[in-house]
Amino acid sequence: MAENARPGTSAWRITRRGPASAIEGFADHTSVRPGQPFRLYVSTTARGFTATAFRVGWYGGRQGRLVWRSGHVVGRRQPRATVSAHLHTVTAPWRPSLAVRTTGWPVGDYLVELTSDRGYRSYVPMTVRSASTRGKVVLLNSVATWEAYNTWDGYDLYTGPHGFADRSRAVSFDRPYDRSGIDRFLAFERPAVVLAERLGLRLAYLTDTDLARQPGVLAGARALITLGHAEYWSLAMRTAVTRARDAGTNIAFLGANAVNRHIRFGSSALGPMRLVICYKSATEDPYARTHPADSTQDWRLPPHPRPESALLGLLYECFPANAPYVVADPGSWLFAGTGVRRGTRFPGLVGPETDRLDLKDPTPRPLEVLAVSTFSCGGRPTWADSAYYTTRSGAGVVDVGTMRWVPALGHSHRVSPAAWRFVTRVTTTLLRAFAAGPCGRAHPAHDDARRYAHGR
Repeated sequence: MAENARPGTSAWRITRRGPASAIEGFADHTSVRPGQPFRLYVSTTARGFTATAFRVGWYGGRQGRLVWRSGHVVGRRQPRATVSAHLHTVTAPWRPSLAVRTTGWPVGDYLVELTSDRGYRSYVPMTVRSASTRGKVVLLNSVATWEAYNTWDGYDLYTGPHGFADRSRAVSFDRPYDRSGIDRFLAFERPAVVLAERLGLRLAYLTDTDLARQPGVLAGARALITLGHAEYWSLAMRTAVTRARDAGTNIAFLGANAVNRHIRFGSSALGPMRLVICYKSATEDPYARTHPADSTQDWRLPPHPRPESALLGLLYECFPANAPYVVADPGSWLFAGTGVRRGTRFPGLVGPETDRLDLKDPTPRPLEVLAVSTFSCGGRPTWADSAYYTTRSGAGVVDVGTMRWVPALGHSHRVSPAAWRFVTRVTTTLLRAFAAGPCGRAHPAHDDARRYAHGR
């Protein structure tokens, strides 16, 4: 609360981006400890630039606080990117432009804004991570997913210059984010961070790489909150979260398509955990033969299938989707104070990716279905669900089952003000209950999974 009572500013919002080459950059870490320095690598067509760090929070509605500003830095146009022949990994072989000291920076999410002498601006994200998560609600930045969708210089894990065939099999943090990459934070994570900070909860901040690097980092955490799109998970990440759940840590998946892609982290010239490796095909990944448990196809597929429903309760189902969110269980504690009834609809809240219940795959029980939305996915009839289950440890796990949940917290134009209010109220209830400890003790799930197993 004290941090968010400090003076805020809306100056963090970029209104003039300009050409991508006008100014862009990246950092040599995805996260740092408070006080730990990091280096910025910047390329610009201008003679110079400045860097400004804004911490993301509530700050009286301004949603950012200026914590640091550089002096004027001489600009340079950095060398062209390199692309590895085998994995099509894009790397920016740049020289560092300046070192940033984080002395006095509180833990949290930061946008380092680069501003060229010509007034063009771009972002470099940075997480100042927590040393301990004990007794706290952990907000997880899904940096692997940001990078998976980062098409800077023409490649990501989905496409290359000629389509899917020459896509990257490993993407590197050693390059800037394009608009698609940074929007994974701005649209799908930032609104939830702002709400959690506004509520005054005891928060901790981590990234995917921290979760993978430190197996016990969630010890004693009250809850782990994964945000709007947390698709790419390593074995170490999934193992750490499963163990935390089984020890009583609550988990929320405020999106859809989570834990769908299996990845490994690798090293680059700048250090460990700088590569996100995902072949998306067991026939291509050499690990399928030598280390099948860590082969990088979808988690549900051979050679060692472990469907994501074993952790989420639901299974990834559809893209693209666009449907109303339809309440199935208005008596759920999560919907308290919303005024919804069975069948209440929020148009457009379901999409563009969705999850659903499927009892043919591993499903924790008792599991309570909160919402059921039927629609057509590419001409195929299907449905999307929201669900809540509880465990013997007392942990509660929620999967909202739609990627438009967190954008609705940010007042996305795709949904109505009524949906904004509904999502904000439900997320507030969830965060406060999860912050209190193992949620299943106060709110045990009432199993109705079989009733809704076919989208009724």
